[in-house]
Amino acid sequence: MKNIILTGDRPTGKLHVGHYVGSLRNRVAMQNDDNNQMYIMVADMQALTDNAHNPVKVSSNVLEVALDYLACGLDPVKSTLFIQSQIPELSELTMYYMNLVTVARVRRNPTVKAEIDQKNFGQSVPTGFFVYPISQAADITAFKANLVPVGEDQKPMLEQTREIVRDFNSTYAEVLVEPEAVVPKGAIGRLPGIDGKGKMSKSLGNGIYLADSMDVVKQKVMQMYTDPQHIHVEDPGQVEGNMVFTYLDVFGKDTAKIAELKDHYRQGGLGDVKIKRYLIDVLDAELTPIRTRREELAKDPAGVMQILQAGSQKAEAVAANTLAEVKKAMGIQYFKD
Repeated sequence: MKNIILTGDRPTGKLHVGHYVGSLRNRVAMQNDDNNQMYIMVADMQALTDNAHNPVKVSSNVLEVALDYLACGLDPVKSTLFIQSQIPELSELTMYYMNLVTVARVRRNPTVKAEIDQKNFGQSVPTGFFVYPISQAADITAFKANLVPVGEDQKPMLEQTREIVRDFNSTYAEVLVEPEAVVPKGAIGRLPGIDGKGKMSKSLGNGIYLADSMDVVKQKVMQMYTDPQHIHVEDPGQVEGNMVFTYLDVFGKDTAKIAELKDHYRQGGLGDVKIKRYLIDVLDAELTPIRTRREELAKDPAGVMQILQAGSQKAEAVAANTLAEVKKAMGIQYFKD
């Protein structure tokens, strides 16, 4: 039996190289494994939980995220690409699951607590944002996903789903599948921004985007945080915390040359401009094929949206089957078709 895998992204902006090394290229590898069946969601409903008063920010980026998906190699023949809001069964499942989770339990979720603090919601946190771990449980269980790719910071979210599954199955009937967290082989942790201050994000203006032109990539690399004490070329430099070397470790394929550059930099005599130019060449080789495919796909936005529509129809049929099983188990399927 195939593994069923669910993953996705919030459409609040174009995807960047952090998304690429953290998840996208691993998804391509997983979809190409015949043992896996992939569902990849553009999570617009989840994005609206903290963007309800700016819906255009979400709706306008659905196409952008889809372009990034396809440009990176996600294949609609091998993976089901769909839009969350087009699957009404997910909202109904969320309502049923909310009755199985206490407010106190959601408040204890460390991921929720951290994100509420990060966004400075205070007591004004939107209800939808507060309970989105329950919505995630609906997303996962609707497709009976047994594997969910996650980072360490998302494991508490998946544990919430596992608890809901156990509670539902013990209360009603063995209908739902309890998912397992999976860290794909070769997965990269969260890639810091070019300023070295934390995660890459649009709001911080510290990201390199898959859609960026090569000229823009060059400008961003030349602005990268290195070693503030490395003032003169002959000065010994520090590699740790130097974003150029951090990115070379992630994207560079010539590990021997990178090790040699690190030794030279530590000893002194190697300028920041030289290593930045080398990183530009490395990124050019990695990103140019993606950018080229993206530009070609962008010429036919209607065709891309048709892919999402077909995927959403396929996904809804699966979710509808699960919802029917859930309602039958709960005893609320009152009328026969």
